[in-house]
Formats: sequence, C-alpha cells, structure tokens
Amino acid sequence: MSAVTNELIDLMEILPENEQYFALEFVKRLVLAWDPDFTKLTPAEKAELEKAQKEIENGDTISHEAINWN
Repeated sequence: MSAVTNELIDLMEILPENEQYFALEFVKRLVLAWDPDFTKLTPAEKAELEKAQKEIENGDTISHEAINWN
C-alpha cells in the first residue's frame, strides 16, 4: 500500500462511523469521476497483466485440457 493510502486509512479510523460512510461515498464518487467505466488500471493491476502476458508469450501457462475440473 502506498503512504497516501495508509494515511487515508489512518484518517478514516479517526472519524466516527457515520462520517466514515460519508467519506467512503465521497471517495467512490471521486473514483467514478476519474474512471466512470472502471477501465483504467492501477499500477498493481498493470504489473499483473504485464506478467501474465509474458507468461503467455513464453508458453508458461497450463491448458484447460490439462486441468482436472472434477
């Protein structure tokens, strides 16, 4: 977690519970304004997708047929 995220959590914990709900709704609105269709990636998501793409390109994957689904 980033330092900013940790600071936000610390500040949220200071607030009374009803104000925490208000702050949560405010943050949700900020996120929706920044990415209304939830298509932007966080740095962690981008890194995971890049890692997965490299695994696919290198053949480091398991086929669906090789998995025992039972």
